[in-house]
Amino acid sequence: MKHFFFASVSLLLIFLAGSGCKKASVAQEPPLPVNVVTAIEKEVNEWDEFTGRLEAVEFVEIRPRVSGYITEIRFNAGAIVKKGDLLYVIDPRPYQADFDRAAAEVERMDAQLKLAQIELNRAKELRDKNTISASEFDQKAATYQGSAAAKSSAEAAKNSAALNLEFTQIKSPIDGRVSDARITLGNLVQPGAGPESVLTTVVSVDPIYAKVDADENAVLKYVKLSEEGKRVSARTAKIPGFVELGNETDFPHEGYIDFVDNRLDPGTGTIRARVVLKNWNPNFITPGFFARVRVAGATPYRAALIDDRVISSQQGLKYAFVVKPDNTIERRTLETGPLFEGKRIVKRGLKDGEKVVSTRLQMLRAGMSVTPVPEPTSASEPDTKAIVTQTKSAK
Repeated sequence: MKHFFFASVSLLLIFLAGSGCKKASVAQEPPLPVNVVTAIEKEVNEWDEFTGRLEAVEFVEIRPRVSGYITEIRFNAGAIVKKGDLLYVIDPRPYQADFDRAAAEVERMDAQLKLAQIELNRAKELRDKNTISASEFDQKAATYQGSAAAKSSAEAAKNSAALNLEFTQIKSPIDGRVSDARITLGNLVQPGAGPESVLTTVVSVDPIYAKVDADENAVLKYVKLSEEGKRVSARTAKIPGFVELGNETDFPHEGYIDFVDNRLDPGTGTIRARVVLKNWNPNFITPGFFARVRVAGATPYRAALIDDRVISSQQGLKYAFVVKPDNTIERRTLETGPLFEGKRIVKRGLKDGEKVVSTRLQMLRAGMSVTPVPEPTSASEPDTKAIVTQTKSAK
């Protein structure tokens, strides 16, 4: 009996000790103070960005079309020239002599033609009276035809001489900016296709192209969106394009895509396209500058925006910790898009006004209680300092 009593007391003590441990184990931790940012819903554009170069709409290599010595240079290196402005003068005297000779030959052939016409008319009258034979009449007709052909040949030679004389004045075929004089006064120049025959170059300055190479994935995306009716094709409509240079931001210059090449380069996996835009500073902006081009990747739609730093990634999945109304947190899987106005587009997973935890992300787990503290919009201090400041002010 005594042993049974002690055994009962021992069991009671063990049960009470176990109850105390259980109560200690279920004691809840205090809510963790965290900073939160608010998701904002807006109408957004998905922008695709490409790199490229500015290029001239027109580019001309100025070459001589006749041989001769340079006698005049009529332009200043690097100046703006107009179509038809005189650039070079080749010694015209030999060509002037050829032209005068050809003009005199035309006059001589014209005189012979008139004489042949008179003799042919007289032969017609005599032939009608049967005064001359048919063969003599045919001879007069042939003489006339030969004189007419000789005059035509002389006129062709005159026109050729006139062209050569005109080519001694080398003029700009386009409006644009001229380069320097590659060949100076007194040098002999000759027509040819090699680099040694280039006298100078002229490039147009306004409008100007921004040429880019679009990657294959972007092209396939555009094709799919076009098939779904969510985006018009650049081949059938003028898609707006926005350009910025290396020292600019926010793509301040607007143009439109006017060309997409007819094949994809299998070596690079890209296709050429170009944006034509007005040159906003023709005196300084010239072909060759590095440029970035931005185009709309899809039709505008509404989506949530959030700071990119609050989004985490695990095995390719994007997620964030969202504060529920009862101040517990939920791990939310997100479908994200590109940046828009400095914030990340969230296509699915967030709604307007929801609070997302922005600090102590490594300490969080789903279901835990937190004390959400709105993050200061102009805070420049580290996140932990922001939490301490906000918690102290709350107290």
